[in-house]
Amino acid sequence: MAIILTSLAEERLRSEELVWLSGVRPDGRPHTVPVWFLWEHDTVLIFSKPDTQKLRNLRLHPAVTLALDNAKQGIVILEGTATLLEKGGARESLPAYAEKYREGLQRFSVTAEQFTMLYSQPIRITLARLVRW
Repeated sequence: MAIILTSLAEERLRSEELVWLSGVRPDGRPHTVPVWFLWEHDTVLIFSKPDTQKLRNLRLHPAVTLALDNAKQGIVILEGTATLLEKGGARESLPAYAEKYREGLQRFSVTAEQFTMLYSQPIRITLARLVRW
C-alpha cells in the first residue's frame, strides 16, 4: 500500500542530499547513518559498500526508518522495509541517481559507474508510514 505524502515531503524527498537511515544492530542497539538516496515510485534507493554495519543490520532486521531533518521545513520520518537487491539490480535508476548527485560525484572525482562499483550493494526501501512534525 502506498503512503500519502504531502507535496512538501515529496519535494524534500526529491531534492535533499542526505537522509538518515536507522536500523537495528544484531545486539538490539540502534544504528543511524547519513546516506545519499533517490526517491522513485514510492520507494527509496540507496547504494552501500558491500561490507558495512548497515548491511549486516538489514540482513537480520529489514525494518528501517528514514529521517529528513530541516529546522525550517520540519522533520519527516518514514518507516519502511529494506530489500537488498542483486548487484547491478538498480541499473535503470543509475542515470537519475547520477544526475541528483552530479556535484557530489565530482567532489569525490568519481563517475557514477565508479561509485556503483565501490558502493555495489543497492538497497530498495519500500515505505509504509509517514510521520512529520
